[in-house]
Amino acid sequence: MTEICCSKIMAMIFFFVDQNQKNTKLSEIIDFEKLERVNKPIEGANGLPNECYINENYLKYERDKVFFNKWTVIGVGSSIPKVGDAIPYNLLGIPLIILRDKNLDIRVFHNVCSHRGYKLLDKPCNLRNVIRCPYHSWSYDFEGNLVATPHIGGLNVHNSEKFKKNKSKLKSIKTKIWMDIIFVNINSNEIKFDEYIKPLEQRWSKFINKDDQKLITHSEDYGYFNLEVKSNWKFAIENYCESYHLPTIHPELNKVSNINDHYHIQGLPNRFAGQGSKKYNQPIKGNKKFKTFPNWNKDWCKNSEYVALFPNVMIGLHIDHFYVFWLEPLAMNKTKEHMQMYYVGNNSANGDELKELRKENIRFWKEVMFEDIKAIEGMQEGRNSIVYDGGNFSPVMDRPTHQFHKWVSSSLME
Repeated sequence: MTEICCSKIMAMIFFFVDQNQKNTKLSEIIDFEKLERVNKPIEGANGLPNECYINENYLKYERDKVFFNKWTVIGVGSSIPKVGDAIPYNLLGIPLIILRDKNLDIRVFHNVCSHRGYKLLDKPCNLRNVIRCPYHSWSYDFEGNLVATPHIGGLNVHNSEKFKKNKSKLKSIKTKIWMDIIFVNINSNEIKFDEYIKPLEQRWSKFINKDDQKLITHSEDYGYFNLEVKSNWKFAIENYCESYHLPTIHPELNKVSNINDHYHIQGLPNRFAGQGSKKYNQPIKGNKKFKTFPNWNKDWCKNSEYVALFPNVMIGLHIDHFYVFWLEPLAMNKTKEHMQMYYVGNNSANGDELKELRKENIRFWKEVMFEDIKAIEGMQEGRNSIVYDGGNFSPVMDRPTHQFHKWVSSSLME
C-alpha cells in the first residue's frame, strides 16, 4: 500500500515538473507580454516581436497554432487537372499528397504508408489506379483505402485473417476547394469552411457571383511562376496588406494607380485584410483586351481588390482577371512564393489571339513581386537588430497590417 502511494506521489511530482518545464520552454519561445501589446489600439500597439521572425523554435510552435489549426492554402486545383494526377507537398516538415481522384475531386492525404511509415510519393506524377508504397508495395486506392498487401501472410500469401485492411487506410485531411484554391485544415478543428469564407464572399458579391466563379479559367502558357525569397512568410502578407509603400517600392505603378487611389480592406471577423484601388485600367494591346466578368457591378468597374486571406494566400481580383498568390514557408527566413493567373473563359486564358496580352500581364505582375522582394528581405535582415522589437504602426496607413499582426497574436495565444 505504501509503495502504491509513493508511486502515485512520484507520478504527480513528475507530472507537475513536466508541465512546468513545458511552460518554461514556451515562455522562452514567446513572450506573452509582448504579444499582448500587439492587440492594443493601433496608436499604442507594437508589432510582433523579433522572435516571431528569427527564432527556429518559435516556427515549430507557429506551425501547430497557425498552419495546422487554420484553413491553410497548399496549392491550386489546376495544377492537377487529370484523374490520378498527384503532387507531394511539404507543409513545414509534414509530408502530404494532393491527388485528383476518379470523380475529379481533390483529396489530400498524409504522405506516409500505414505499414512502416515510408514516404509514399516523392515527386509529381500521374498514378494509374493506386498509390503504391515503394518499400513493400502496399497499395491504396484514390479514396485512401488499403487494397493490396503483398506477401503479408508469407510468400505469395497476400491476405491474412489476423490483419484488417480497413483499419489501415491513408489518413485523409479536411480539404476544401474555393476559386480553384486548395485549403486544408490539418488538425480538423477550424470552423466550417463555408463560415470561414462567407465574409469575403459577401464582400465580393458586388464583383462576382457563383456563376462568375465558374468562368474562372487558369492560363496554361503565361499563367504560373514562383520565387524563392530570403524572408519569413509573414513579411509577404504584411507588405501585401498595405499601399503605404507604393511611392517608394513601386514608383511606376504609383504613377498609374497612386497611393491616393487606394483604400483599406479589413474583413471582420479577423480573417482577411488588404487594399483596394479605385483606378484599375484593363491591359490593352491594340484593340484587344480580356473578357470581363458579366455580373461585375458597373459602379465598380474601375475597382480592383487585393486581399490577404490569413494565414498564407493573397488574392488579386480585377474585372478581367484574377490571381492567386500563395506562400510555402520553407524555413524561418525562407519562403517560396507561387503565383497562378486566371481569366474569364478559355479564350482569354488560353486563346492565341490574346497570348501576347497574357505574356505582358504576367510580366507586369512578376515585376511588381520582384520589387516587393527587396522590401520583405530588407525587413528580414533588420529583424536581427537587438534594438528593434516589433516597431510601431501608422494609425492611418497601417491598419490592415496591424489586423494581420493581431490575428497572428490571437492565434498563438488561443
